[in-house]
Amino acid sequence: QLYRLERYEDCLSVYRDLIRNSQDEYEEERKTNLSAVVAALSIWENSFPDDLGLPETAYELCYNAACTLIGEGKLPQAMIKLQKAEELCRQSYSEDTDISDEEIDAELAIIHAQLAYVMQLQGRSDDALQLYNQVIKLKPSDVGLLAVTANNIITLNKDQNVFDSKKKVKLTNTEGVEHKLTQKQLQTVEFNKALLAMHTNQVWSTSVHSAIGSHIIKACNILRSIDEKLNKPGMVSALVTMYSHEEDIDSAIEIFCQAIQWYQEHQPNTTAHLSLVREAANFKLKYGRQKEAISDLEQLWRQNPEDVRTLAQLISAYSLVNSEKAKILSKHLPSPDTMSFKVDIDALENSHGATYIRKKAAKVAGESQLKEYGQGDTKKKKKKKKGKLPKNYDPKVPPDPERWLPMRERSYYRGRKKGKKKEPIGKGTQGATLSAAAELDASKTVSSPPTSPRPGTAAAVASSSNIVPPRQQKPSAASKKKQQQKKKKGGKGGW
Repeated sequence: QLYRLERYEDCLSVYRDLIRNSQDEYEEERKTNLSAVVAALSIWENSFPDDLGLPETAYELCYNAACTLIGEGKLPQAMIKLQKAEELCRQSYSEDTDISDEEIDAELAIIHAQLAYVMQLQGRSDDALQLYNQVIKLKPSDVGLLAVTANNIITLNKDQNVFDSKKKVKLTNTEGVEHKLTQKQLQTVEFNKALLAMHTNQVWSTSVHSAIGSHIIKACNILRSIDEKLNKPGMVSALVTMYSHEEDIDSAIEIFCQAIQWYQEHQPNTTAHLSLVREAANFKLKYGRQKEAISDLEQLWRQNPEDVRTLAQLISAYSLVNSEKAKILSKHLPSPDTMSFKVDIDALENSHGATYIRKKAAKVAGESQLKEYGQGDTKKKKKKKKGKLPKNYDPKVPPDPERWLPMRERSYYRGRKKGKKKEPIGKGTQGATLSAAAELDASKTVSSPPTSPRPGTAAAVASSSNIVPPRQQKPSAASKKKQQQKKKKGGKGGW
């Protein structure tokens, strides 16, 4: 339990007491666990306890001894110990006939992964990558081993072979990984995920973003604690980049100021000193710190008064702070004549790489003579296009002054006449003619039909047409009211 909680010192003392006070068949397991605690102290806490005199008869003990040597930085000795652990592992399983070669390879996977790690530390990247991939192909059941191996492959790929790195990232997200790795291992894995996301221009997940954010600040604090390298240009660049990523501009400027002050005291006016001053000025101008950039620009300009670029930056910075000072400094700018370069413009435009070529107009005879007498070139007037006139346009008739208004808004608009119905076409009973339909339409008569036919009227109608006239009767009062109601409803615009 103490080992899982990464309380290695307490765990070490407990195992020492157990080994000292116990003698049973589990003694070898206790010694193996004690060697694992010693290896963890060496790798994760850089603590190196005294030699406990542990034997290396089993491959587990030999493997843990190799891990201790890795923590101490003794890579060649660690390589020898790992090779010995591999031999012991093969010997121990070769005697058991029930174990297959695949099971032996699976047991050797952790030793091979550690061998590849030592090769990676020694700079043998190709050999390490080959051995890492062999471990991945075995698909060991230990998710912690898979995650560490995949993470190390990602570090070898860097910004190359991004597609392979994306596949390996999935192995680091396997369920249960957080219970197999230490906190430092988990932080390293998350940090490498963030770097991979940066290389692939992907949106970071919340966990990755928070991981890289918190670890960058810790990394900056660790780097700033290294006093002997704090003012080196590479260290300054790294710290400024990390602080800029965290949008901590004040801390980045503080790093610049400390480094410039150190060079001012120990190596004044050297190339490295002036380069730092230049970078500091550009950084401050980039983030709108013109006031703070003025002192750096003035220092650079005093070192090289002929530097027009620095002078222009200084004037630009002063224009936002002190316009009078900017005017005074602008007098030091060279005149346009001195800044002009002897360049054949025509030859440059006609060159092979020119993207735009000016067309030369043909010279008219006598043009030079006109210029000698002070006569300028006459500008050609553009011809105005005549507007199109309507087809029925009559120049004698004045145009309608209200022609720009909509028809409904014109003074002479009377609207459409209502009440006139078009002649019915195709209406009426089947076989009826248009004239008969007109006679039968009661709306065509001026007055209502008579209550009783006049003498001779029925005969005249019958003789003029073969159609039997409809029955005519006097409409009752109820029908009159219904007609009036219908008319009223129709006048209100329907239902």
